[in-house]
Order: sequence, then structure tokens, then C-alpha cells
Amino acid sequence: MAKVKTAYFCSACGHEAPKWMGKCPACGEWNTFTQEVVSREKGRGGMATVVVSPPTPVAQVKEQDYSRIELGCPELNRVLGGGLVPGSLVLLGGEPGIGKSTLSLQIALAEGAIKTLYVSGEESPEQIKMRAQRIGIHNQECYIYADTLLENIVAQIAALKPTLVVVDSIQTLSSQAVDSSPGSVSQIRECTAMLLQCAKQSGTSIFIIGHITKDGAIAGPKILEHIVDVVLQFEGDNNNVYRFLRGIKNRFGPTFEIGIFEMRSEGLVEVENPSEILLSHYEEPLSGVAVGAALEGVRPYLIETQALVGNAAYGTPQRSSTGYDLKRLGMLLAVLEKRVGMKMFSKDVFLNFAGGLRISDTGLDLAVVASIISSYFDRPLAHGVCCAGEIGLSGEIRPAPRTEQRIAEAARLGFRRIIVSGYLPKTQFKTPKGIEIVQINRLDELPGILF
Repeated sequence: MAKVKTAYFCSACGHEAPKWMGKCPACGEWNTFTQEVVSREKGRGGMATVVVSPPTPVAQVKEQDYSRIELGCPELNRVLGGGLVPGSLVLLGGEPGIGKSTLSLQIALAEGAIKTLYVSGEESPEQIKMRAQRIGIHNQECYIYADTLLENIVAQIAALKPTLVVVDSIQTLSSQAVDSSPGSVSQIRECTAMLLQCAKQSGTSIFIIGHITKDGAIAGPKILEHIVDVVLQFEGDNNNVYRFLRGIKNRFGPTFEIGIFEMRSEGLVEVENPSEILLSHYEEPLSGVAVGAALEGVRPYLIETQALVGNAAYGTPQRSSTGYDLKRLGMLLAVLEKRVGMKMFSKDVFLNFAGGLRISDTGLDLAVVASIISSYFDRPLAHGVCCAGEIGLSGEIRPAPRTEQRIAEAARLGFRRIIVSGYLPKTQFKTPKGIEIVQINRLDELPGILF
């Protein structure tokens, strides 16, 4: 009979301890240990002889070409690196109601889709059918299975032999090998490890959905993200119709791609041209608005930067940003005050990006500063001007990564002038027709060009 053992697990990182501890020695978090019952059976007898293969020199390892599976969603295919790799384990995380289940069901029901087993531990087959009718059933080889016992799910995978399995969600599954409730650290770790073993042995790709905590991290131990092959983050605001899919980890492709969707009554619709939703069209020019050429992965797009600068009425100036690093905003304000002579120490500064997009591209520094300068002097920028450049602490303008792609996107959308770094030689790329490239080396040259 198996020996029952009580142990304590850290809910943040999954570290195991024999007794309760206030601070986790692995991750340093406080009050994260929870008591769980773990069933372990120790084998008796001497040490077994295991036959293993000898180590192979790296030069003699044969390369393997992964034949990717094209899903019925080009945006998801690009984020995955060109498609789904057979036998891979993909984790999709996001806030409640953001559209994780809708996206997963659309993949299973897409036209020309593959044989899919949709495992639901949160909804009944009737509820899934109601959503499927709203989305549209285009794949007759999509099978619905409502169960939470992992052993039954693995048996159905072995019997049906699907190409893709969708599990909604990993926090609802439980295994008979672990004597704890579903959603606990040990259950999530054990179920994910068994699903990974099933995916590698059968060659079936498994798509699991994970909940997130109030801090925005995926619920469960951190080892969950280390076990899977791909981690996708579904972001967005419930008050906004646009959703953003980011690749956080990908063992078979890049991690800097982004997919943009629009939530409609018939489901998630792909946005092929993000610049259309990230740019606003005004009848008259407004101050504090600048357009920047951004880049996510290999996709360039133009985004509207909005800034509001006012006098600090309550003594201490406020610094607020939506979708932009607040520390980097403070650095740019310090550079403006030191190198340009603008008195930002007595000003409230508010920064926002159109569309609710979260930006981490340093190539938008020039656009952020341009919008702040425009709002500071209360003067609108010249029509048809966009910016692309990184700003250093000494006030120099550094070239943004892949500037030639940003220039080509600005020319395609009808912009007549783009301001870039003067340290970027023009011989590296061909200037598109209809656009003027203005190169500057220092930040103090920017105000005279903007107006």
C-alpha cells in the first residue's frame, strides 16, 4: 500500500519543504506554503540496473526538421513561429473573460482544421455547443469530452488518436496519483508532467489553458512554465474590443511576435493591419499627439502616442503612464530637463497609447518625447510626421532596431516625413518614394523640426 506523506509546497514556485516556513528559500516569497497530502510508494530491494545510451558528441547529433501544422488562424501561426509543432505542449494564459476558451474553440472549429479533442473541465457539452453555433462549426472532426480525471483523458487520447488536444483548463484536472484537490500545486505539476509525457510519446499536440493570479502571473507553480514548450499570454482590456496574443516562451520559434484580434459577436476576428486601429483621425490637429513607428517581431506598425503635461497643482508632480514603463518615462523626463532645458520638475505628465497596447519597444522613445514637447508648449505637430529612435542619457538619438522596416510602413500609410537617428547611414536601405527622412543626432534639435 502506498505510504501517505504530508508536505508543504510553495504556491509561487512549487518548492517542497517538510514543514511550514514563513519565507520560501527558493523564490523568497512570504506566506506562500500550503500543506498537501502526497502519496508516494517506496520500492524495496536492491538498486535496479538501467540500460542507458552513451553520450553523443554535439557534432554527431542529427538535426531534425519540424513539420509544422497549419492552424486555421494565421495570427496564431505567426506567434507560434509558423505553425504548431507535432508533440508540443502549449500553455495559454490570460485573465477571466479575455477570450481564451473562444480562441481555443475557434482553432478546433476552423475551416480545414485538424482532428481535435476538446476537453472541458469547466463547461458542459451543451454550453460548448452554444458557443460553437455562434462561432460557426466548420470542422466535423472536433470531439467534445467533459471530464476532469486525467487518467480518463489520457485513455481517450490513446483511443481517438487526435492531432490536437485542447484542455480547458489545467487547474480543473486531477490525477489519482496525487491525493490533493484540483488546482493545488502538486496536482498542476503532476497533470502537466503527464500531459507532456503523453504529447511526446504519441506525437499529439496539446493546447492547455491556464488561469492567472491577481498579479498577472499564471496560477500554479513556476515550474509549470518550465515544463511546457510554448507559453502564450492573452492580454487586453474587457472594456476594449482588441486582444493581444504574445509569445512569452517558445522552444521552436521566436518570442517577440504578437497577434492582434478583435472581439465580436461571432468570435475573435484577426486584425491584419494593426496601424488602422492604433491611429486616430482628427479633423483638426491636436497638441500632445505624436505618431511613432513601432516594431513587434517582424511586424512594423504605427501607433499614436498621447501625452498631457500640466502644472503640478498639489505640490508633488504626478507621473502616470498606460502601456509604457513608468521608470523609462521618468528617465526621458530627466533627459528633457537636463539636455533641452524644459522645467519638468513642476509638471504633471500623463502618457497613453491608443488601442490599449502595452509597449516595450525602445524605438518609441522619440515619439514619446515628441508628444510631451507638443503638450508642454501646447502646439500640435506638423501634419504627416512620425518618429522612430531611441534616446540615451546624454541626449543622443540612437538608431531604432530595423529602422528601414519602420520607414517603409510609414511611407505605406501616407506619412510624408519621418524623424530618425543621424547615426544611421542612408546607404543601408533604399528610401521609399513620397517620404522624407530627417536625421538628428541630439535631442535639442527635435523641437525645431517638430513644429
